[in-house]
Amino acid sequence: MSIFNRKRILVTGASGFVGTNLVMKLLEYDCEIIGTFFNNPPSIENKKIKYLKCNLTNELDCLRATENIDYVIMCAANSSGAEVIEKEPLTHLTPNIIMNSLMLAAAYKNNVKKFIFISSNTVYPLTDFPVTENDVNYQFFEKYHIVGWMKLFSEKMCAMYSEVINEKMSTLIIRPANLFGPYDKYSKKESKVIAALVRRFAENENPLQVWGDGLDVKDFLYISDFIDALILGLEKNIIGIYNIASGTSITIKDIVETLKKITNKQDLEVFYDKTKPSMIPVRLISNKKFQDAVDWKPKYNLSTALKETYDWYVNQNIVELDK
Repeated sequence: MSIFNRKRILVTGASGFVGTNLVMKLLEYDCEIIGTFFNNPPSIENKKIKYLKCNLTNELDCLRATENIDYVIMCAANSSGAEVIEKEPLTHLTPNIIMNSLMLAAAYKNNVKKFIFISSNTVYPLTDFPVTENDVNYQFFEKYHIVGWMKLFSEKMCAMYSEVINEKMSTLIIRPANLFGPYDKYSKKESKVIAALVRRFAENENPLQVWGDGLDVKDFLYISDFIDALILGLEKNIIGIYNIASGTSITIKDIVETLKKITNKQDLEVFYDKTKPSMIPVRLISNKKFQDAVDWKPKYNLSTALKETYDWYVNQNIVELDK
């Protein structure tokens, strides 16, 4: 019997990237799904999902959302792409700290059994080796200083509820790799690297513009693999801090070349614009702790995951390919 059976599960940010994919997966279980959204309406309509329009910077909305809830999965966040992180870094600070603190307080007041916080690999320093959960040293990559501290402080708040006080609330902190896939943000201002490249390929941009020199090394994980891992972690009832990553890092140029093959555009001219914002040059992530805890590994290889992502994007009628 699944840990989710007959439980009431709250997914905050249920109209966002991770939240949308998560509620779709939870439909496979015998549970009540409650999802919050703010501005963007949900993409998934199903009678098993109850949506609440909430402003999670409002204490009363947080209390309303967490009433009679067993598990809270905190997917709601103010997030963006490289340009906003570089030019407007404070965008991520205040709203996220307020949301995370109010949701933790509301969950605790309403006797939630477990609070799951989706953190970030921005909490780690710049390294040339795969970071483990113990490698946080409070030295952030320069452009991640604000978002990294925000995520790390939110993690510390989770620890206060689960480790310090007498009547504890169980918490699980997940630090994902760079996620990509369906329902990601694909707008020019908000999209991260793979979403931006998928959009540009689909729009037949030629020459194709890539921000940076293409040599940045990242750990990319397909959203379906991430959601499967997250669900498995919850079913195994683990607590504490875990990376969830592919364990394999590749360059942006590798992504571009794979998309060229997928779209049959091997002759496409590519322009690497070094004047545009780019992020950390190397990010390697160890997922050994999580694999040892739940016996998990990704199902998708990069090519298959990119093809599914590209096909999904095109099929949304966001663009029409030239035939």
